[in-house]
Amino acid sequence: MADDPYIVLGVGKAATQEEITRAFRKLAKELHPDVNPNNKAATERFKKASAANELLSDPDKRRRYDRGEIDASGEPRRAYQPHGSPFSAGARRPAGAYGQTADDGAFGDIFDGLFGSRGRPAAMRGQDLRYTLEVDLLEAVTGTKKRVTLPDGGVLDLNVPEGVEDGQVLRLKGKGAGAMRGIEPGDALVEIRVRTHPDFKRVGDDLVMELPISLDEAVLGAKIEVATATGRVQLTIPKGTSSGRVFRLKGKGVANRATGNTGDQLVTVRIQLPEKIDDGLAYFLSEWRQKNGYDPRKK
Repeated sequence: MADDPYIVLGVGKAATQEEITRAFRKLAKELHPDVNPNNKAATERFKKASAANELLSDPDKRRRYDRGEIDASGEPRRAYQPHGSPFSAGARRPAGAYGQTADDGAFGDIFDGLFGSRGRPAAMRGQDLRYTLEVDLLEAVTGTKKRVTLPDGGVLDLNVPEGVEDGQVLRLKGKGAGAMRGIEPGDALVEIRVRTHPDFKRVGDDLVMELPISLDEAVLGAKIEVATATGRVQLTIPKGTSSGRVFRLKGKGVANRATGNTGDQLVTVRIQLPEKIDDGLAYFLSEWRQKNGYDPRKK
């Protein structure tokens, strides 16, 4: 019998979905097979944590478990049948191996749920399995290939499409829980989590970044190499560029698969002075201020 999922994840029965997800992620980081190679105990605990998270993350399954309708492995519990129900002592049983007469009306609905009207199995499929995959921001922008290690030691090769968003769920058809012969397996549902980037931030389909420039580059102009998701490009800084000016790199943002459009990269320049102002620069600016001083705050 599977362990109580609440105990496995270390949460109370009143835990919110956020608390359950947080508890599972903490255990997954600690117990994942990639972190604990050849550690059977950690692998077993990881399997149990994954199963517990899968059950408690499904609102319907969680309610049924809390009501005692299913056990921790998701299997129906054998419940007490009141007198007069199809399986109670007073009910008639189907004719067959035990020789009792059948009550077609009582059993028809039950078996019709499991089999077609002519005895063929009804459409059934294995269980969907949920996973979480972390990718870098630039990997999410350009697309990438990733290998996901499963709790049972198996692997999933996943093509992460360009432009994937944080929280987006990718469905891998037929890669879920295996099923009985002749029954379709479930799907693997992989939720993408995009890590933050030190230089870039995604805003809609645009990528935004700040670019430090020197005082002389701002005054005299310059050509500066700028990083983009697909490589470095040249950005022309005109003479007299003020701090805070935004430059647009057309088509260097995120491809939107739904609209077919690609966003831009927005580069905000910030004038960065040297840590130490030497005497020559200070003298030149003091002379310049006396002759050409102006007040940028004056309107």
